[in-house]
Amino acid sequence: MVRVKNRYLVVNFLYPSTTPPSTSTSSFKDLPSLLQLHQPTPDTFHAGLLLRAIRDGVTELFGDYGMGMVSSSLKVNYHSPATSTSIIRCPQAHYQMVWAALTYMTALPRPIGTPVVVKVVRVSGTIKMAELEVIRRAKDIILRAKMEQRGGGGGIKGMGAGMGMVGHIMKTVEKRREEVLVRVEEAEEESESE
Repeated sequence: MVRVKNRYLVVNFLYPSTTPPSTSTSSFKDLPSLLQLHQPTPDTFHAGLLLRAIRDGVTELFGDYGMGMVSSSLKVNYHSPATSTSIIRCPQAHYQMVWAALTYMTALPRPIGTPVVVKVVRVSGTIKMAELEVIRRAKDIILRAKMEQRGGGGGIKGMGAGMGMVGHIMKTVEKRREEVLVRVEEAEEESESE
């Protein structure tokens, strides 16, 4: 029996957009540039949309041949909107095709359309090593956030006194959720009025 060999790509989603995702531009400008780049992924972007985007990218770059080579074991094993991180399983022999498709992705799929930079952080032979890399990176971010909140380690310019990185992240996430709730309520009101 032949064992199918896979590779696991640890992927980060970065949002370099200079335009704010919401209507309130003043709150977006107050955020440090590091937080503007490392925003949480929208909740509407899920593993299924990511898989569809990868398949579309591989088909666009490599045609039916590429899709045939990659589709046998392509799977999104882990996707976290909060940390903008994913782990993607793909065939060992053709992981470069998936990597290329991710590199050429410039925006999230159609319903969302937010400009994005997809960064492959690590290629691993086992899911365990990929998960350990995700945990290590999360611990590093938490440590940097705690240091920044205490006021030690000057790394981020534009931080207001009294509110560290964690406070900014929580404030931004809460504002986004409120905006989504308002949009949902408006859509429900429009559908009721019709």
